[in-house]
Amino acid sequence: MDATLPSGAQRFDDVLKIAVLRGGGLGDLLFALPAVEALSRTYPEAEIVLLGTPLAATLLGGRPGPVARVEALPRARGVHGPDDADDARGIGRFLQRMTAEHIDLACQMHGGGRYSNPFLLGLGARHTVGTRTPDAAPLERNLPYVYYQHETVRWREVAALAGAATAPEEPHLAVTPRERMRGFELIGERRAGLAVVHPGATDPRRRWPADRFVEVAVRLAADGMRVVVVGDGGDAAIADGIAAEAGRRAGDAVFSLAGRLSLSELAGVLATADVFVGNDSGPRHLAHAVGAPTVGIYWAGNLINGGPPTRARHRVQLSWTTRCPVCDRDVTQVGWTAERCAHDDSFVTDVTVDAVYDDAVALAAVAVTAARW
Repeated sequence: MDATLPSGAQRFDDVLKIAVLRGGGLGDLLFALPAVEALSRTYPEAEIVLLGTPLAATLLGGRPGPVARVEALPRARGVHGPDDADDARGIGRFLQRMTAEHIDLACQMHGGGRYSNPFLLGLGARHTVGTRTPDAAPLERNLPYVYYQHETVRWREVAALAGAATAPEEPHLAVTPRERMRGFELIGERRAGLAVVHPGATDPRRRWPADRFVEVAVRLAADGMRVVVVGDGGDAAIADGIAAEAGRRAGDAVFSLAGRLSLSELAGVLATADVFVGNDSGPRHLAHAVGAPTVGIYWAGNLINGGPPTRARHRVQLSWTTRCPVCDRDVTQVGWTAERCAHDDSFVTDVTVDAVYDDAVALAAVAVTAARW
């Protein structure tokens, strides 16, 4: 069989068990879900096992969707996460256990394959599909890995290598009634709508300055909205600071839940929001997946790979920075495949408060109106 096939490849026969390799963070997982949905529709009799991180098990466990179960990956360089050292014994035990399950189809949806393709081949599956850079081990069917491509499209193309029909889709995550009710409990009285603000991002270069979030929160509160600032434990200090300063100017309409929410509770809060405002981050992708309108603040390069493809409910404000603001190094080749300079200064400082606020008001108005229909 040809090593590289176009979309629309033939469906494999007798597929009853599918393994999907997808490590990484929250956004990485959500980007792969449309491809997993496509596999489920194409192979409705198959059990789909996600090989992922504990975060994936927490988010998907017991939730309606195409993933039957999550198997936690061992610590393996470039597979569990980008910088993990190998746990040789753990890898050996994991591969032995998964090989015994007699996987029919293994799908690599985790990067360019330099580390993930050899790992996937170790599963002993009858068929393998995925992406590969020129230096990566080939699978049975391969898609060339080119860094600047939207992640949801990339993984849908991988699903197409296995014969899956992949209509344009965006990530979707079912929210349980219990989660939604918990979201309402946590927020309390909603006033004229709810705005959720997230100031964090794994890469500090993707973070909009905190004082800009303060200004947006103050303006939205002045419009009558309740504003909650969210984030994980690492974001708590900056989130609490934003809420305190905005609250000083706008009153108790602005408050912080950063570091206080489980992943399930965060999904519930986001599902009740009239608008989300935040950086390119896992919570923005989760807000999108659970149905909240979003305003995202993006560096232009990240928009190509991870921005929302539609605009009816999702707006983006872009920074066109192409050089490091400190050392003037070209930053257009950022990504896990390219070296970067040592500076963490924000790439998105040229995004204005007015632009973000105007988008938030427009989306919140649509959401509040729709809720009355």
